[in-house]
Amino acid sequence: MGPPPTGLSAVSRRRTVRTTRIRLLAVTAAVAAATALGLPGAQAAPTPGPASALALARADAAVLKADVGGTAWYTDQATGRVVVTADSTVSQADLARIRRQAGADAGALRIERAPGVFKPLLGAGDAIYGGGYRCSLGFNVVSGSTYYFLTAGHCGNVANTWYTNSAQSTLIGATVGSSFPGNDYALVRYDNASLSHPGGYSAADAFVGESVKRTGSTSGTHGGTVTGLNATVHYSSGGTVKGLIQTNVCAEPGDSGGPLYDGTKALGITSGGSGDCRTGGTTFFQPVPEALAKYGVSMY
Repeated sequence: MGPPPTGLSAVSRRRTVRTTRIRLLAVTAAVAAATALGLPGAQAAPTPGPASALALARADAAVLKADVGGTAWYTDQATGRVVVTADSTVSQADLARIRRQAGADAGALRIERAPGVFKPLLGAGDAIYGGGYRCSLGFNVVSGSTYYFLTAGHCGNVANTWYTNSAQSTLIGATVGSSFPGNDYALVRYDNASLSHPGGYSAADAFVGESVKRTGSTSGTHGGTVTGLNATVHYSSGGTVKGLIQTNVCAEPGDSGGPLYDGTKALGITSGGSGDCRTGGTTFFQPVPEALAKYGVSMY
């Protein structure tokens, strides 16, 4: 999707963020409140009982085809509904387009509102700097005798080299792999032997209802609950990311790339969302196991 419009202040100086579009969570753009709220009258008439697996698959595909920026969705198998969360930029006409696209399967949709705008977050939480952006370090990983760390792909896309400070005088290392959109993970190699890179986590899959914490370089550590799995987010600033963990944990610009965890279980890498840590929010995370498999690295 390109550099997240909410990256560092340097980014905000280079281009104006369109507030009518869903964005990745980056450093400089304002982040609006994102507590998911029901939208009166927006929910399609329910079908009797849970929708069939085939209807759910068709409804999921219909939401993607409707191509409405500012939406995120996942299939809730327990209720037999595709749960669509729409941010404040999504109009009633947009929601009507989604329902029209779903056609006879519109009853399989449950539409909810999240005030604010979904954004990718640029900025385990330590700050990292590169290419005029600030992001957060996720989890340290290793392959053989070479050490790396995971961060967000929309961060890796905008910087070839990362540093520990905003003056970019203390080297960390090079971006050796990055994937965004589609996924949202990147791998950075430690090229500075003087830097420590503690471990202590093991990769795990998140589950709905799990109590989790997230750490980022902007807002520190905050907790919440996993509310959905395999979510798709259509960032209206460009790009769609699939297979994400959806949570009610707050996050702010600059927190992108930071870790989502449950104790010593490494669950996710902060991608984007809406809200702030004063009023709450909806935040999405790239699952860690997928990134590990992609790059052939492991936790330690």
